[in-house]
Amino acid sequence: MTLDYLAHLAADSDRFATVIARAPQDRPVPSCPDWTAADLWFHLAEVQWFWARIVGGRLTETAGVEALPAPEPTDDPGAFFARATAALRRALAETPPETPAWSWAEEQTAGFSYRRQAHEALIHRVDAELVAEDRTPLDPALAADGVTEALTVMYGDPPRDWGEFRPDPARVIEFAATDTGDRWRTVVGRFTGTSRSGEQHDLQTLDVAGPDAEPSARITGAAADLDCWLWHRPPLGEVITDGDPATLAAFQVVIRDGLD
Repeated sequence: MTLDYLAHLAADSDRFATVIARAPQDRPVPSCPDWTAADLWFHLAEVQWFWARIVGGRLTETAGVEALPAPEPTDDPGAFFARATAALRRALAETPPETPAWSWAEEQTAGFSYRRQAHEALIHRVDAELVAEDRTPLDPALAADGVTEALTVMYGDPPRDWGEFRPDPARVIEFAATDTGDRWRTVVGRFTGTSRSGEQHDLQTLDVAGPDAEPSARITGAAADLDCWLWHRPPLGEVITDGDPATLAAFQVVIRDGLD
């Protein structure tokens, strides 16, 4: 790992708690229209509690992991969240990243949760800041890593062991971060297959483009703006899309439902 994910997780979780505490609990979350501030409090607490159980228990399956009970109306949401985030930080700090641990992705180690939970806290910190109308800049290096994760894990990473991904060589998009200098090339394609549970899949998705793939469209902005844009959160700066309209439209089909 090249980033201190645990430090980012702690800093962004603390920022989240500080900012969301300023807002009325019934205030809507602009970036998650179905949620109130209270829902946002509970969502991040629930996520962090769940992964604390997975990593802390060094579990390789989810059986037996109970859902976090919803807080009572009389509960202090700050104290409720503090217990969950403290459990996650402790579990990760005590578990080497190479330790086997369940995840929904191809990577089956605690390292998956190091990275995923740092970005989960980051994006929900943005949500909290939107609720409180108090936006602050994101760390560029972490945001650039967030772009990588969004393109290669959250929207991409088609499984090869039970399905087939067929890339469309005419639908290659290059992302460029104007502040960090990072560049990413991704290709839109079709994934079909039947999962181990018997569920059939036929959808448009992403994969990493080959080194010789020529982009037909480009998306440019600061790393933080690209990260927010991919998560359907409003960027602070401009994100410029340019190139073949059909390629950009195909990419929008992949990301249109967004991420929570």
